[in-house]
Amino acid sequence: MSLVVRKERLDLAEQKEQLIQEQNGFKIKLKELEAGLLHKLATAEGDILENIELIESLEFSKKLSGEITEKVEIAKETEININVASEFYRPAASRGALVFFLLMELTKIHSFYKFSLDSFIIVVKRAIDIVAERMNPKKKEAAAEEGEEGAEAAEPEEGSGEENDGEMTPRTLQKRVDALTESITF
Repeated sequence: MSLVVRKERLDLAEQKEQLIQEQNGFKIKLKELEAGLLHKLATAEGDILENIELIESLEFSKKLSGEITEKVEIAKETEININVASEFYRPAASRGALVFFLLMELTKIHSFYKFSLDSFIIVVKRAIDIVAERMNPKKKEAAAEEGEEGAEAAEPEEGSGEENDGEMTPRTLQKRVDALTESITF
């Protein structure tokens, strides 16, 4: 699934990777704050209520912890949205997995039919690129500017005019996923 999403919606894949890195950074920062506070409490001498440095450190840690908690909540919501958007590509990803495992079974017929995962990934990426070229409206517009023959080829498919600023409507997205599934299968 990540392969299909990375090829089709690179923005979602990059955003998810960035969220994971941020989450890890937040966890590390919280552990550092916790360790620093525990160290200052353990090494504090005298009445800790009179230790201004310790109190300021505690207030700073509390403030930073609150900010991190807010960012974590926002990141969780964003991750849910990314996962929902990625789920639309599950049929194509499932078909790719099915085809791969069927190919792996061909070795039972003859050892000649051995395929590596890397070679299969190359084929799947090529299948995705074929669909992208076929369904990319920008390429059709460029062909229309080249001449009359290109203008005839630039006629939009039914529903392709529904795209807005790179976002696909559910109808065009479904057509694209169906085309991906068919291309991966072929």
